[in-house]
Amino acid sequence: APSSGELEVCSRKLNGISGSKLADLRQRLGLIFQDFRLIDEWNIERNVMLPLIIRGFSKDVSSKQAQKMLKIVNLLHKADSYPPQLSGGEQQRVSIARAIAKRPSILLCDEPTGALDYNTSKEILKLIETVNQKYGNTIVMVTHNDAIKDMADRVVKLRDGMIRKNYMNEHKIPAAEL
Repeated sequence: APSSGELEVCSRKLNGISGSKLADLRQRLGLIFQDFRLIDEWNIERNVMLPLIIRGFSKDVSSKQAQKMLKIVNLLHKADSYPPQLSGGEQQRVSIARAIAKRPSILLCDEPTGALDYNTSKEILKLIETVNQKYGNTIVMVTHNDAIKDMADRVVKLRDGMIRKNYMNEHKIPAAEL
């Protein structure tokens, strides 16, 4: 719950929202973390299936959707691999596949390139950009990497919990040009 003011997501005010309605809203969110948050004991196909199974899809439907998402992130050939067998960039692509598997309205990205080298970071940003173009979802990205702001539609800069800048990016560039 917000400590003050109002918070609205997907045209729903969150102040005082009930547990079941909040759970419904969570189904419209995809999460990409800096540290990937993959389950090491599960192969990557099963990791991508997780949000679909939680949502109540059958194993067959979840598996087909997971394979489709792994194809989008160019990892279908590693569907039977386990996270520790993958590079950091590959693990982040699995994280993205898992986040988009349920076709979220909003994709929340917490430092999605923070643990990656420059070239891998650029590939991940291009992938996030492609996902946005393909599915039209809203992407909220938190980062300390100032260059990423150049690919954003809107930039909100925070310091000490306060908004310092909030503007539309009039000179947006593709991730490939970062």
